[in-house]
Amino acid sequence: MALQPNTVRVAMTYAPINPSDLIPITGAYRQRIGLPTIAGYEGVGLVIEAPAEFSHLLGQRVLPLRGEGTWQTVVDCPATCAVEVPDGISDLLAARAYINPLAALTMLHLWPPKGKVILLTAAGSECAEYLGRWALRQGAARVLGIYRSECRVDRLAECGIEPISILDRHAIHDASVQANIAFDALGGEIGTAALGHMRHEAKFVSYGLLSNEPVAIGSEQSSGYHRFHLRDHLPSFLGPAMQNAFAGIWPRLAETGPLAPRVFGAQYWQEALEETTRPGGRKSVLDLAELS
Repeated sequence: MALQPNTVRVAMTYAPINPSDLIPITGAYRQRIGLPTIAGYEGVGLVIEAPAEFSHLLGQRVLPLRGEGTWQTVVDCPATCAVEVPDGISDLLAARAYINPLAALTMLHLWPPKGKVILLTAAGSECAEYLGRWALRQGAARVLGIYRSECRVDRLAECGIEPISILDRHAIHDASVQANIAFDALGGEIGTAALGHMRHEAKFVSYGLLSNEPVAIGSEQSSGYHRFHLRDHLPSFLGPAMQNAFAGIWPRLAETGPLAPRVFGAQYWQEALEETTRPGGRKSVLDLAELS
C-alpha cells in the first residue's frame, strides 16, 4: 500500500499490553471504535519508509504515536507524531514510554503534588508507580499506595510509596482522610470509599476503572471529583509539543525505569493477555519483530 502524504511507515519491534488496550477489546467504547480495527496504542519500531522532508527518520527508532493500532508488524503514523528514541533507551523501555509516563506527568502538572499527601489506588500498576515516584521528586510530603498483591510491597517501598493493603479498610480510611490528592485507577468500592472519606477541599482524580465499576459520587463530593483521560489532552501535544514532552520523559525513564516486562512472541498473545490480567502479573510486551 502506498504511503500517505506526511506519513512514515514503521516496522514494529515491541508493543506492550496495557489496560487501556484491553478495555475496547471487551466491547467498551463501542461508540468510538469502528470495526474491524487493530488494538494497541504504543510501541517502538524502525522507520522503513518516509517522504523526502522526513528522510532523516529513515532507519531511526521511533514511537509511532497516533498510528493505526500497534499490535501489528507495520504501522503508519503522522510524521510529526514519530518520536525519536534517544541512544541509551532500550527498545523494551521505549515501547512503554508513551501512555503511562505521559499520563502521569500530565496529571502531576494539572494537580501539583508539592507539599501534599498523595493517595494512589492500584499502586502496583505502572502508571501509579510513575505518579508516586515523580510526585515525591516534585516535593510531595508523602505518597500512600493501596495495593492488591503482596508481591508489590517491596517495590512500593523501594519507590518511596507507603504500602496499604486493599484488605485493610481502617488504613484506607485513615489514608483517605489525610490525602490532599487521590489518583484513582480502580473505581468501584475502593475508589468510592476513598472519595467518601476525603476532606471537602481535597481532590480526587479518577483516571481508570480497573474494577470495571464506576465511583459513586454524592452531590457534596462532586466539587472535589475530577476525571482524567489522556486522550482529552492529546490535541495539545501535537507536533513540537509532543517532542518537548518527551524531552522531559526520557531522562526520568533512564533514571528510574519500570520493572522488566515479560516478553511474548506475538503468536503467544493469549498467554500475554493472561499474564497482564493475572493478579500480581508482570507487564506483558509483544515481540513483533520475529514476525517480520
